[in-house]
Amino acid sequence: MDKGNIGAMSRRAALGGALSWPLAAGLTVPAKSAAVRQARGGARILVAYLSRTGNTRVVARQIRRVHDAELFEILPASAYPEDYEETVRQATRERASGYEPPLARNVADIASYDAVFLGFPIWGTSAPATIRSFLSRHDLSGKTLVPFITHGGYGPGDSLAVVAAHAPRARVLDPFVLRADQERETLARVTQWMARIEAPL
Repeated sequence: MDKGNIGAMSRRAALGGALSWPLAAGLTVPAKSAAVRQARGGARILVAYLSRTGNTRVVARQIRRVHDAELFEILPASAYPEDYEETVRQATRERASGYEPPLARNVADIASYDAVFLGFPIWGTSAPATIRSFLSRHDLSGKTLVPFITHGGYGPGDSLAVVAAHAPRARVLDPFVLRADQERETLARVTQWMARIEAPL
């Protein structure tokens, strides 16, 4: 084995350790800390995320700060409806049919990254169709893939199986999973409130 391969393996081993502990620590490591830079061994990291209400975006930006990474927002070519219930219905149809919507843009130099943090909300107990599209359109072979997931109370569902199936040659680490159900809870509370009030409408 030549020295170049040994160096690459050492860097990947260090990267794996570096990626796992900031999540376990609650993402509170100072940005660009010397420990992170040293443990990474100069690895290049991408944080790619899909966010409907901003919850997943908050996590993505913190990961970017911790790892001094590059940020990429995953967007479908055609935006989902603003109405929550309409989005739920569309997501259900896409999941049932296996549809993978076109993306607004792809990562131009995905091969240059050593690791990818992949963030998304859970829609209908699974990963959104847009995440399947992202994984299908980007070759993550040999890369470390770290999911971070937000959900509305039902957990990650089958999303990890979806990620594994669409990135079979990536090294997938344990995910960071966060309950963040503000949108659904807010809508339910507003509906209850409107049902109680008397208004001249």
